[in-house]
Amino acid sequence: MEPPVTVLGAGIVGICTALALVERGFSVRVVDRTAPGQETSYGNAGVISPWSVVPQAMPGTWRQIPKLMFGTHKPLSVHPRVWLRMIPWGVSLLKKGAEQQVRDTSEAMSTLCAPSIDIYQRYLSDAGATHLIKSSIYVHAYRDGSKASLDTLDAQIRREKGAEMEVIGVDALHRLEPYLNRSFKGAVLIKGQARAISPGEICTALADLAQARGVAFVTRNVRSLERRSEGWSVICDTDRFPAKAVVIAMGVWSRELLRSLGVSVPLMAERGYHVEYPDPQIMTENSIMDTDAKVIASSMAGGLRVAGQAEFAPIDAPPNESKIARLHNVARAMFPDLRAEQKKSWMGRRPSFPDSLPALGPVDGHEGLFANFGHSHYGLMMAPKSGQIVAAQLARDTQNKDLSAFSLARFQ
Repeated sequence: MEPPVTVLGAGIVGICTALALVERGFSVRVVDRTAPGQETSYGNAGVISPWSVVPQAMPGTWRQIPKLMFGTHKPLSVHPRVWLRMIPWGVSLLKKGAEQQVRDTSEAMSTLCAPSIDIYQRYLSDAGATHLIKSSIYVHAYRDGSKASLDTLDAQIRREKGAEMEVIGVDALHRLEPYLNRSFKGAVLIKGQARAISPGEICTALADLAQARGVAFVTRNVRSLERRSEGWSVICDTDRFPAKAVVIAMGVWSRELLRSLGVSVPLMAERGYHVEYPDPQIMTENSIMDTDAKVIASSMAGGLRVAGQAEFAPIDAPPNESKIARLHNVARAMFPDLRAEQKKSWMGRRPSFPDSLPALGPVDGHEGLFANFGHSHYGLMMAPKSGQIVAAQLARDTQNKDLSAFSLARFQ
């Protein structure tokens, strides 16, 4: 019997890849050291947006770095142990900030983000779990109301892609989100979005759906890969598994696995945090971004979740308690009536490339090895289409879209 296609990583990207593969008739195994969706995918802010098509690097981004690192909210930091790697990575990011490059990147991002809601609705309908996403507006809230504008490049790009947007003042904002602090004087509304009620439960529901369709989930710690004449061998702590082909969807851990095969990739662990309040006594109707603090708040099944911060750090570094304290302070400032005595905190590791795009597709020089990682801040919304693209590549189907922007070869 032919060995299965093996997906390494059971986050939302790996789960969606498994679903797309089994829909095409492949036998599929998923290997991860933890239960499906309980690492980085578990703790994100829950935004599912066809319009998250604006990369991290924009014209003038370099001028914002001092404020981001040393200003009031300090949403950006770099751990001392990664500075040497961070400098070339950051320079590469800033070079992507010219307007034409931003537009090119945005086009690639749209390929992945545009169908996200539709695909999730189909999967969750099949899983009997449509309650786990809700229609939403993405509220970008400003304390300085004059900054709420549609005259910016990012707003222009979103509108060109089809987003319906609106600028509102303080009164309309607080009718929309009555618990939000009235210090926010205006907002840009990005409509036609969705939000996750529980990202972790979405992963569990889709993993259960995949398993019901024949996908095997194996809990093992992957150590290395070995090429065999008939395919690949996935070497774990205590055993090994044969694979017809392998899809690496291990997020930040993909870098070390590829390095063992002689493939170097500029992937950084961009750590994010959340604080969740299980009995907040308030709620949000939508996803709300505090644009000054770069923090997103949303009511979820577990309470009010406030998520954000970008900390470039080693994968194994302990959580930074100052980041958690800062999020807690932002939460209380955003919502004066928040009941904040009870709280839970979390830290995860976003896998980030400097151009805000993931790596999708064949790994050059390694037949039968495919990449599907590096989704940065956009993993939840990019995962379904990323899985479909990689599944089509394994099936050798012709795709009517130039996918070169996602190739690992772009870094060579």
